[in-house]
Amino acid sequence: MSPLSGAARSVLPEDADAALLIGRVWDGETAGPRVVAVSGNTVFDLNRLAPTVAALMELPDPAAAVRSALLDPGLAEPRWATADVVNASLQGDHTRTRLLAPIDLQVIKACGVTFVDSMIERVIEERCAGDAGRAAEVRELVGRALGGSLADLRPGSAEAAEAKRVLVAEGLWSQYLEVGIGPDPEVFTKAPVLSSVGLGDGIGIPAFSSWNNPEPELVLIATAGGRVVGATLGNDVNLRDVEGRSALLLGKAKDNNASSALGPFIRLFDGTFTLETLRDEEILLRVDGPDGYLLEGRNSVARISRPFEELVAATHGKHHQYPDGFALFTGTLFAPTQDRDEPGQGFTHKHGDVVTIRSRHLGALVNTVGPCEELPEWTFGLRRLFEYLAGQGQGARA
Repeated sequence: MSPLSGAARSVLPEDADAALLIGRVWDGETAGPRVVAVSGNTVFDLNRLAPTVAALMELPDPAAAVRSALLDPGLAEPRWATADVVNASLQGDHTRTRLLAPIDLQVIKACGVTFVDSMIERVIEERCAGDAGRAAEVRELVGRALGGSLADLRPGSAEAAEAKRVLVAEGLWSQYLEVGIGPDPEVFTKAPVLSSVGLGDGIGIPAFSSWNNPEPELVLIATAGGRVVGATLGNDVNLRDVEGRSALLLGKAKDNNASSALGPFIRLFDGTFTLETLRDEEILLRVDGPDGYLLEGRNSVARISRPFEELVAATHGKHHQYPDGFALFTGTLFAPTQDRDEPGQGFTHKHGDVVTIRSRHLGALVNTVGPCEELPEWTFGLRRLFEYLAGQGQGARA
């Protein structure tokens, strides 16, 4: 197997040697997706253990099952070099085995407005009615009214209710403040099953948006029973002009071709990596523009306003079930206000932007921005997956 290249090392977690990394690759030999585990220089085919990632997550102890499988050639077949797969992914080479988004049958859910800083930016979008040119003026107005008084509010608390009363009296109440500090978090379906793109793929901005930005997020991976068994990184692309016009346009703003990116891998929880590890995770963002522009940002998960358990409970329970599990975007602190072109216009993407989302324990998700209308169309859906699994003799185990 090839030694790890610099590019491959940069994509893996800092403690990759101790990490249980699960993913999916597109296998040219069988013309379909394979569930894989990454261990050092080698990518192991796990399809004999579980034909889908959703099935793997439903095992009583996924981490223990994978560790055992890696010692059993009958369950984990060493088929590819890690460096080769990562490099093919980053180069966008679809003639070679490459990484896909690391989930398959899981529903892709998202929680919004879970950080005060980004909540205030959503208020600004609403007040601007999607007009980026008014952002600086409205930001100053809202900033004067809100100050730092919301930073330490616990959503749903008596103090939050009092803040709501004051804001209503000042004519500044917003639907974004309702889900930001009110009793109920925002939970929505981000994208259809199997539609997310993975490492190295293009990430899409539709032609009808002229004010938009990346949203670097921690994504929790949960079972059908709502048990969180791992995590990955995600880019919940945000069309600020569209959603700013009306929150009822959330679907139009959030769900477009290649508008959900996940990866590079799912890191399974084990004895050394747990949900507690993630409570202080720092998620770094870097945007390298084709024009030489550089944007850097940070999503400090410790500043989230609602605990993970509350977000999961709002998503799954007696009120809603997910028999194949779900992936849950947990929201972002990051909301760029840095001007890119004209003063006061703030940040917006340009085609060719390279977006890198990185964290110590989860590695790096790298995608290049392009127009939704020109990126590869989403063509591999559930029917094709089931046909592929049936052809591999695995349909009943999906």
